[in-house]
Amino acid sequence: MSQDINQVSQQRRRFIGAAAGAAAGAVAGAASAAGVVVAALSSSVAGNAEAAPRTEPVSDRHRWGMLIDTAKCADGCTACVDACDRENGLNLQSEPLGNDEEKWQNQRPVWIRKVKLQDNATGVVTNLPLMCQHCEHPPCVDVCPTGASFKRADGIVMVDRHTCIGCRYCIMACPYKARSFVHEPVEHKLTRAPRGMGCVESCNLCMHRLDEGQTTTACSDACAAGGHHAILFGDLKDPDSPLRQAMAAQPSRQIREELELNTGVRYAGL
Repeated sequence: MSQDINQVSQQRRRFIGAAAGAAAGAVAGAASAAGVVVAALSSSVAGNAEAAPRTEPVSDRHRWGMLIDTAKCADGCTACVDACDRENGLNLQSEPLGNDEEKWQNQRPVWIRKVKLQDNATGVVTNLPLMCQHCEHPPCVDVCPTGASFKRADGIVMVDRHTCIGCRYCIMACPYKARSFVHEPVEHKLTRAPRGMGCVESCNLCMHRLDEGQTTTACSDACAAGGHHAILFGDLKDPDSPLRQAMAAQPSRQIREELELNTGVRYAGL
């Protein structure tokens, strides 16, 4: 049995080596043509910093996060939720025919949801958007058996859909109920936000925007466009950033701060 396995492994290595050689030849033959294309595009890319793709690895020089001012979050407003859906293709999903409406609403993937908190002492009700909190010590990463849940060097917590096996341990471990499971086949999706049945997904702070040189998220843009300015996105490590300055000007806190997760999303007015 072991001899058969060794023979198969040797055959696979020879096949991969031959394929790699062929690919190298094809790449070399197309290098000059690719150079022409790159040269033609370089001037336009250089002139548009927001469209420039990342040219260096993600580093820990930044830690991206948010400050959400609950006093500015309007009751009944869903601008941030709608913008997130459009940005990540969640608006393209549709309820399967014959499905139970209540079941669909309970299982439909969402990356941001609006919630209401009531102070038991005063009775004051607070509205706030709740998404992945991008913890420094994320429980979802700790329990993932395949490494599909991981944290980037810049603090963004993500899911690798290629290695996610759909066990949903991360969903159970998340104290914010911020992750969704894709129960149904995905017929329509965006290139920048691939999705698939059987995988877990959640807010990634619009990392595709950051990797293209942009400095805002879809939800923060939509909130500002609506005149509320309740969501401020920025670099938690930059003391001169508007985010850090806003955090210094008013008290803010973490949700479930007793867990000591050091979340990247903070809330003012709670």
